[in-house]
Amino acid sequence: MKKIFVLFPIFLLLFTLTMNSCTKSKILKEKHSISLQNIQNGDLIFVGAQTEELSGAINRVTKINDETNFDHVGLIEKTDDSIFVLHAAPMGGSQREEIHHFYISQTEKNNKIVIYRLKNEYQYTIPHAIEKAKTMLGKPYNWLYILNDDELYCSDFIERAFRDDNVFELIPMNFKNKGTGIIDDFWIDFYRKKGKDVPQNEPGTNPNQLATSEKLVRIGEITL
Repeated sequence: MKKIFVLFPIFLLLFTLTMNSCTKSKILKEKHSISLQNIQNGDLIFVGAQTEELSGAINRVTKINDETNFDHVGLIEKTDDSIFVLHAAPMGGSQREEIHHFYISQTEKNNKIVIYRLKNEYQYTIPHAIEKAKTMLGKPYNWLYILNDDELYCSDFIERAFRDDNVFELIPMNFKNKGTGIIDDFWIDFYRKKGKDVPQNEPGTNPNQLATSEKLVRIGEITL
């Protein structure tokens, strides 16, 4: 009987610690997630990168860290009864896509979908950015990632939407593998097939560069 009385407090302590740990994990998870209802007009929606094919190639040369590791970005337009994503994608070019359809298509490979938001002092730029983005709808996707006014890629679309207010900036593009320091084999082959040199250091943008902007704050991962 003494053993039971001795062991019971130990069991109770372990049980309490386990429950506290689970509760903290749940709170932490909830803190870093966001529902559709809490998305705001003008938010930026980022799609997590994969490790293979085009997504993997983008990841290898632009990844910042495990948290900032994206290969696509769009702009949220929130109306009275719907939420749309304005974005430039390989399938469909520059388009206005309902968010449920966007979410399903972008999470087929278990990609994470993360919301970032402009800081308060830059919120005024949103109405014009959405208006500007809509003027670019219908343009084809820019498969060369070399800037031109007739074709757009995802982060190029976003930078242009906010360009009049100088929210984001063009940077020298990098196609060097972060691990080796030399131009990634994927991009050498990619541009050779198109009859082009790799546009290393030419002006451009990428999703990870936008995500690290000091003008944005990370809100959380979308849960449907």
